[in-house]
Amino acid sequence: MMIDSFFSYFIVGGLMKITVDELLKNLGSINLIDIRDAKSYLDGHIPGAKNIVSSELIYHPEKYLDYNKTYYLYCDVGYISEDVCMRLRMKGYHAISIIGGYKNYLFKR
Repeated sequence: MMIDSFFSYFIVGGLMKITVDELLKNLGSINLIDIRDAKSYLDGHIPGAKNIVSSELIYHPEKYLDYNKTYYLYCDVGYISEDVCMRLRMKGYHAISIIGGYKNYLFKR
């Protein structure tokens, strides 16, 4: 698996994750995806994030993702994004979950 060298990763139970602090250092230079529903995204999101709901990514990843790129996903608190990332990695995509999701971003920014 190709891994961006400038990020610190945690492997917990086979899931790759990144901290919000590491994310904030690299905003604008990564492929960031908000997997929450459209209303949640419109109510507030991390700058530069594209909104693609989790079910779309799980069932139709080929419409949105490239096997040669790394994607950073977040939901509200991180549980759903962990699951979606695991499913995407099983299909061969490079997907990393943001620890604590959007709530942690709000706390850290």
